[in-house]
Amino acid sequence: MLFEVWAPHADRAALLLEGATHPMRRHPVRAGWWLTEAEGHSGDRYGYVLDDGPVLPDPRSRRQPDGPDGLSAVVVQETFAWQHPWEGRPLQRAVLYELHIGTFTPEGTLDAAVQQLPHLVELGISHIELMPVCPFPGRHGWGYEGVSLWAVHEPYGGPDALKRFVDAAHAHGLGVVLDVVHNHLGPSGNHLPAFGPYFTDTHHTPWGSAVNLDAAGSDEVRAFLLESALAWLRDYRLDGLRLDAVHALADTRAHSFLEELSTAVDALAVEVDRPLFLVAESDTCDPRTTTPRAQGGLGLHAQWNDDFHHALHTALTGESQGYYADFARAPLSALAKTLTRVFFHDGTYSSFRGRTHGRPVDRVRTPAHRFLGYAQTHDQIGNRAQGDRLSATLSPGLLACAATLTLTSPFPPMLFMGEEWGASTPWQFFTDHTDPELARAVREGRRREFTSHGWSAEDIPDPQDPATRERSCLDWTEPTADPHARLLAWYRELIALRRDRPDLTDPDLAAVKVAYDEEARWLTYRRGDLRIVVNLSKEAVRIKIGGGGRVLAAWEPLEAPGADGLVLMPPESGAVLGP
Repeated sequence: MLFEVWAPHADRAALLLEGATHPMRRHPVRAGWWLTEAEGHSGDRYGYVLDDGPVLPDPRSRRQPDGPDGLSAVVVQETFAWQHPWEGRPLQRAVLYELHIGTFTPEGTLDAAVQQLPHLVELGISHIELMPVCPFPGRHGWGYEGVSLWAVHEPYGGPDALKRFVDAAHAHGLGVVLDVVHNHLGPSGNHLPAFGPYFTDTHHTPWGSAVNLDAAGSDEVRAFLLESALAWLRDYRLDGLRLDAVHALADTRAHSFLEELSTAVDALAVEVDRPLFLVAESDTCDPRTTTPRAQGGLGLHAQWNDDFHHALHTALTGESQGYYADFARAPLSALAKTLTRVFFHDGTYSSFRGRTHGRPVDRVRTPAHRFLGYAQTHDQIGNRAQGDRLSATLSPGLLACAATLTLTSPFPPMLFMGEEWGASTPWQFFTDHTDPELARAVREGRRREFTSHGWSAEDIPDPQDPATRERSCLDWTEPTADPHARLLAWYRELIALRRDRPDLTDPDLAAVKVAYDEEARWLTYRRGDLRIVVNLSKEAVRIKIGGGGRVLAAWEPLEAPGADGLVLMPPESGAVLGP
């Protein structure tokens, strides 16, 4: 078995395999690389020794049985027996479901999550979007502090458990997307700096020194990230990757890393003969992120659309703090703009940023499926002081309105786990740092952040308290009990309608027509022959929707519009009408 490692500054390198030391030699062609051959078997523990340093885990480790600081373990990918052939599912007609393995079930494992896949099938989901599964210190955490970008967190079940999960999902007709983090690693358990220039002080990020994408040595760092991404898609048969905060990737090279990655993923899709895609998280409101490379863009296949979320959130809640301020001035106007033009900030002034922001989307040439729409995500819930969901403060009717707008918008919808039944459990920020100083810094930093905004320290959950994670686990007794069961039925009905009515997946943004009344708090829009109507007010309102039609779905009992085209919408309700 061949063992290789990139360590350009080392004078000597050795492999430690099952207690035996194997000196390594310089690669004859690849500068900075060391290699040796040794007999290794699946599960064997190994690490690398550079010069006179300690034994370190493999930067490209496929398994870390004892966590990020322990020895690596050999994984032979080809020995896994896949049971279910898979042709893939494209993004264009997708309904995604964001899921955190550690809180989706009380057990917090991939195998336990498999048991709930029938629920997602019945709901009508097409793709599961897994939050990061790379190893991180401790047992429980969000996963955004991973350090081994090729491995699977052992408490979740390790690499074979992820394969079992993907295989089971595919057996149910569900695609699987994985959230990967390239913009930072660690900080705890991050041994990459001992091997080479994986980070650079040329740029700084909220997490410290930037990942080295453009300084000396960056060719190998980019290859490290790119090959990791391809390994997830190839070795684990994933259908796509969600790229965390791509705006935080500091990259000044003419050929950007993201363009390089999208090129490689498109080539792999041809090789494996199934659709593969990349979904970016970006706050730049720049359509070039998803513009095809041939048209001068980066070629990513889609991105999260936070502007749609912010407009919808302010319309539902009336909140106006932070980045919600711009949207809260006229929330229905902002929502109408995002439904038709994608970005609210498309060259407009952002008071939150203190400058103009964004760039217009070409509605004629850009399909709507390049932008995901959602009412809730892990970020928009977990980054609140108490991790409260919309269901903590909104009525069932307004939750139904949120579902109506999300599931009938022009954008592929994404749900956050438990949203579909209005879960009463919060989703809070939790960690399990093994470094006491880091644990203290995180706890105090989070409390300092929110006390500066008027919260009292005792109201902020302690991230290190196991109870914080336990509170965040879904309660699977809720979906069958009212009022949760009624909301769940509404989600199922709307998703089925989206699946069965081509008008709801029409990618033509220019065809979406919206009318609204800011003061009366109603909004209606046209998707082909369908009319979507929502009334966010506490009073019934009479709305002229134009044309006749029958009621295809309604949260509250509703009479079809008469010859005058008027419909009397009950308070806090949504409906879909059509021929």
